[in-house]
Amino acid sequence: MAKQFDAIGDAHRAFIEASHIFFVGTAAADGRVNISPKGTDSLRVMGPNRILWLNLTGSGNESAGHLARVNRMTLMWAGFEKRPLILRAYGTARVVHERDADWAELSGLFGAPLGARQVFDMSVDMVQTSCGYAVPYFDFAGERDTLARWSADRGEEGIRAYWDEKNRHTIDGAPTGIFGDDG
Repeated sequence: MAKQFDAIGDAHRAFIEASHIFFVGTAAADGRVNISPKGTDSLRVMGPNRILWLNLTGSGNESAGHLARVNRMTLMWAGFEKRPLILRAYGTARVVHERDADWAELSGLFGAPLGARQVFDMSVDMVQTSCGYAVPYFDFAGERDTLARWSADRGEEGIRAYWDEKNRHTIDGAPTGIFGDDG
């Protein structure tokens, strides 16, 4: 039942843009595989083979650390509300930090919220759809504002201190490049 495509088609894009949540998967050659849920209007389909997503401050920084070691990423969406569909985008990604020349341009597409940590610029080489017939229904009740409030309470300096304490390394000890050094 699965179908593969070389690019994000119009129907894929509409499904992605209507979704309230997506999941990102990354892994280094060794250590743990990371799968994280993402939301808060943090993703943009930029074309048939390009996706940007803004990574906000979190308890870990696995994706950045994994991509520094093995450049591969999978994004996944599931049809929870209506259509039974699973959509995955496979590819590689470039990590863009605030020290990079295109940070202002790319993060600006998301309004540059407090706590924005990286932008992942993903090159999609395959899209796969599958049925999703066994995925249960869930209704969208609204966005959470918990992270925005947490970030506002800490301010920019407090967020950077948190990055220094919690986001310099993956849970397996690999550097994430958050400050441009090996930390």
